Amino acid sequence: MTITRALITLVVAFALSCIGTGILIPFLKSKQFGQYIREDGPQAHLSKQGTPTMGGLAFVLAIVIAILTSGAFSAAKIAVILTMLAFGAIGFIDDYNKIAKKENEGLTPKQKIVLQVVFGLALAIYMMLTNGTEVCIPFFNVDINFGILYIPFIIFVEVAMANAVNLTDGLDGLASSTTVIVALLFAVVGFCVTGNDTMTASSVAVIGGLLGFLVFNKYPAKIFMGDTGSMALGGVLSAIAITGGMEFLLPIAGLIYVCEALSVIIQVAYFKKTGGKRFFRMAPLHHHFELGGMNEVQVVTAFCLFTAVCSAIAYFSVC
Repeated sequence: MTITRALITLVVAFALSCIGTGILIPFLKSKQFGQYIREDGPQAHLSKQGTPTMGGLAFVLAIVIAILTSGAFSAAKIAVILTMLAFGAIGFIDDYNKIAKKENEGLTPKQKIVLQVVFGLALAIYMMLTNGTEVCIPFFNVDINFGILYIPFIIFVEVAMANAVNLTDGLDGLASSTTVIVALLFAVVGFCVTGNDTMTASSVAVIGGLLGFLVFNKYPAKIFMGDTGSMALGGVLSAIAITGGMEFLLPIAGLIYVCEALSVIIQVAYFKKTGGKRFFRMAPLHHHFELGGMNEVQVVTAFCLFTAVCSAIAYFSVC
C-alpha cells in the first residue's frame, strides 16, 4: 500500500464516519435509543443518562467501506471485515436488548462468550488453513509454530481483546482515542516492517473511522459507541494482529486494555476473598482514577499517553 492510497483510505473512513455519526445521532434520539447509566457507578455519570448509544454502527460501516476501497482485494481483508462485523453483531444484540428492556443488562456473560468463541474459532481455522500456525515473538524477532495450540490461542486472543476493549469503553472518548493509537502502531508496523497490505489498510481504516467518530464522542460526548462499537473494535484489532502474525503486539501496545480487564478481575476476586472489601475505589481502572479526583479529560489524556509509550515499545520490539 502506498502512502497516497493510505491517506485516501484514511480520508474515506473519516468522512463516512463523521457524516454517518452526525446522521445517526438525531435518528437514535428519535428512537429513544439512549444509554442507561448504572446507579452504582460514578455519580458524575448520571447526567449522561439518555445520551444516544450504538454509535459504533457509523464507524463500523465506514471502516468496512474504507477497507473494501483501499486497493487490492484479498481474502485476508474479508476475514478482518467479517470478524469485525461478527463481534459487532454480538454487541448490537446486547445493546438492543438493553435499550428494549431499559436496563443496563443485555446478553448474559455465557451467551457472549459462546458467540465470541464460535467467531474466534472460525478465524482460527481460516488462518490455520491459509497462513499456517506461526506467530511472531516480539523482541526476539522469531516465529514460533504453535501447531494445534494455535486454535485455542487465537480464540483466547479474540475473546480477551473484545471484552477488554469493551471494559475500556467507560469514559467519553477513552476507547476511541486509545484504539486510534494502537491502530496507528499496527499501521506503521504493516507499512514499514512487514509490508502487510491487509494490516496497513485495515489499521488506517480503523484510525479514520474512529477519528470521525471522535468528533462527536470526545468530552462531552454527544454519542456513545455502545457494545456495538467496542466489541467490533476488539474483534477488528485482534483480526488485524492475527492476519499479520503479530498477535503478541496486542498486549504490549494495548496494555491499557489489559490493565482495565485485570482491574475488574482483581476487584471481583478481592471482594469475594475479603468478604466485601474493594481493592480499587471502583473498577474498571478508569473509574478508580476518576474517583481519585481526576476528571474525564485528565484520565483519557493520561491513558492515551500511556498507550502511546506502550505502542512505541511495541514498534521497537519488532523493527
